[in-house]
Amino acid sequence: MNRMRASVSWLFAVCVILALSACSGGEEVAIAKPAPVHIEQGDECHVCGMVITNFPGPKAEAFKERDQAVRKFCSTREMFVWMLQPENRDRNHTLYVHDMAQTEWDSPDDTALIDAREAFYVVGSDKNGAMGPTLASFSAEADAHAFMSQHGGHVLRFDEVTLEDLNTGMSMDDMHNMHDDRNTHGMDHEMQHADDDMPHSMDH
Repeated sequence: MNRMRASVSWLFAVCVILALSACSGGEEVAIAKPAPVHIEQGDECHVCGMVITNFPGPKAEAFKERDQAVRKFCSTREMFVWMLQPENRDRNHTLYVHDMAQTEWDSPDDTALIDAREAFYVVGSDKNGAMGPTLASFSAEADAHAFMSQHGGHVLRFDEVTLEDLNTGMSMDDMHNMHDDRNTHGMDHEMQHADDDMPHSMDH
């Protein structure tokens, strides 16, 4: 009898381990992040509609948690403009930016895309991206501080960036020109994608 009970207990333990392993494997599949994709010639910024590869500086990508469709941005600044909207900021979107320690400022290489949430950002430097000042992104804090020492600004983590930081270093002329560019090139694009970024509760 004791031997039978021991056998039953052993089989039960094995079943529990197998079940837990199966659940764990299922979770890994469910939470797997999409890989970054190449920014093609002619791809347009999801926010402003400008052609992404026409501009220097780090670019960005976002995969929305709901549909995993990619949104591409002509600058890290535009990514934050989109991400800091109320309907997006609390979502677990997958985000990528260029590590500018691994690639050239004028033409970033997509092999240098890194997790945007783990990156360090230099705000207020003298380096411009799409249509004006942008946030230089780095995977290593030391690289961010080295860039800051050469180009000015200050270093922030992803969660520290605010909408106010996005206007750092922008003159009134910059803001006026950006407004004109968006009116000229981005209005149709913004109307086309207006429904994409509505809160989930309003989708139906």
